[in-house]
Amino acid sequence: MSKKTTHFTPSGHSLRGVRILSVALNLPGPAAVMRLADMGASCTKLEPLPPAGLPKGSSSDPMGMYAPHAYAQLHAGVKVVQADLKSDKGQARLDALLSKADVLIASFRPSALKKLGMDWASLHTRYPALIQVCIVGAKGAGAEIPGHDLTYLAAHGLVNGLNLPATLFADMAGSSLTVEAVLKALLQRARPGRTHRKGVFHEVALEDAAAYLALPRHWGLTMPRGSVGGAHAGYAVYACIKGRVAVAALEPHFADRLAEVAGIKAARPGREVMMLPATRSKFSEFFAGLTRKQIDALAAAHDLPWFTMA
Repeated sequence: MSKKTTHFTPSGHSLRGVRILSVALNLPGPAAVMRLADMGASCTKLEPLPPAGLPKGSSSDPMGMYAPHAYAQLHAGVKVVQADLKSDKGQARLDALLSKADVLIASFRPSALKKLGMDWASLHTRYPALIQVCIVGAKGAGAEIPGHDLTYLAAHGLVNGLNLPATLFADMAGSSLTVEAVLKALLQRARPGRTHRKGVFHEVALEDAAAYLALPRHWGLTMPRGSVGGAHAGYAVYACIKGRVAVAALEPHFADRLAEVAGIKAARPGREVMMLPATRSKFSEFFAGLTRKQIDALAAAHDLPWFTMA
């Protein structure tokens, strides 16, 4: 098959009535809020005032400056307001929003949160029912060390050669862990037997997100000798006429069917045959003579898991 999906499926309204306030910038926080809004939560984002020289109302979020199309999708269901949190007026605006919020999502370093009066100790005293989820680069002392998606991936062996990763894996995985933390905190706060709502604090580290994504590599699965790292001929990318095909015939019944379609004669090809260089050569020759349309037709006719690309 070769269809393309560009939007995720709506999640419903399971968080209807939950009020989220975010002061998180860049990607992980806004991506988490996008998902929470998709679940029905009422989401507000408080951004700093835009730098001098920009029109009033311009986004001060770096994402809004260098990727306005991405910023627009991330904030489609979010109310965005602006204030200078270093001013008394800005702090008053923050307090007004916090007084109505169930959850605060932040992505500043702990020292910066403390200066702004948004550290957990300060907020829990003023808003004992508030849930706070803080996104940091790493836990402990590492939370004060600057880093980004690329550095966290590199630390866990997920950057190959001089090539940049295909997407921002740590940021997006971190956003999912942030959503998970919000849901977990809401469940904690709503445990049976509780007579009043109690605030909960969770910290999400992007380095932990990268470490989680790296587990298959550390297990050896995606290393060159691993079944999904290049050793299995049925799990690979092959060239075809004016395109490529990503083949994922890993399970024995798919591998056997692929071998049969490609003309490999064996009573039971099995994994051993799929690990042979000769099998990979046969598949390369097979796909090189087919168009994407022909390959798509074979997938439909034989129920084979592959995806053609330009």
